Parts: sequence; structure tokens; C-alpha cells
Amino acid sequence: MQPALKLTMDLGDFDTLGGRISRTRDELNLSTAELARRLGVRSSTVHDWETDRSEPRANRITMLAGVLGVSPTWLLTGIGEAPVAADVASELRGLVDQLSALRAFHAQMGRTLKKLEAEIERISSVLGR
Repeated sequence: MQPALKLTMDLGDFDTLGGRISRTRDELNLSTAELARRLGVRSSTVHDWETDRSEPRANRITMLAGVLGVSPTWLLTGIGEAPVAADVASELRGLVDQLSALRAFHAQMGRTLKKLEAEIERISSVLGR
């Protein structure tokens, strides 16, 4: 007698697309307005997605998955690994740190440009131009 064949299947997250968007946004401590700003849409659009009144277009799904740190497949179907808040939060902290460093570099570059412009003006005035 052969043992019964056991089939396993990842049935996924039984939440809706809107529920997965909302839940992941909450785990990231993002407001609806902040998520909307990052995606370039209105807050009401994100609200409609989260309440399953409408669905994002394909290009927005990809952007949304990137911002939320999840795969588009999980976002659409719930199949696959659900996001782990600690991992996503850690990644977000890394991005915030990188952004902070870039802003500091940008500010330094602005100061350097102003000094350079002032020096050019000074030399031009000495030359009578």
C-alpha cells in the first residue's frame, strides 16, 4: 500500500488587495497622505485602494510594492512571504539615513557653489568685466 500523496499549496493571505496595502502601510507607520505623496497620487486615491473601491493600475502596483517593500505578487494575490515589519522598518531606516546624508551633501554643495560664484564675481570686478 502506497502512502497517500500530500499536496501542499500556499493559499496565501486571505485579505484583499486593499487590506494588504492598508496593513503594510500601517506596519511602516506611513500615513495615507505620506504614501500618496510618495506615489504621486491623491490621498483619496490611496483611501479608495485601501477600501477596495478601486484598484491601482499595473504601473502603480509596481511603485506601490516598491514603496511598501513587498513583492507585487504578494500585494496582488497574498501569495508568498508577507512583509516582516522589522525587516521593512530596518530597510526604511537605511533609506532614511541615505537620504539624510544626501541632503547634507546637497547643502554643502550649495554652500560651495555660493562661494565659487562670489569668487567669480570678485575676480570679474577686479578685471573690470
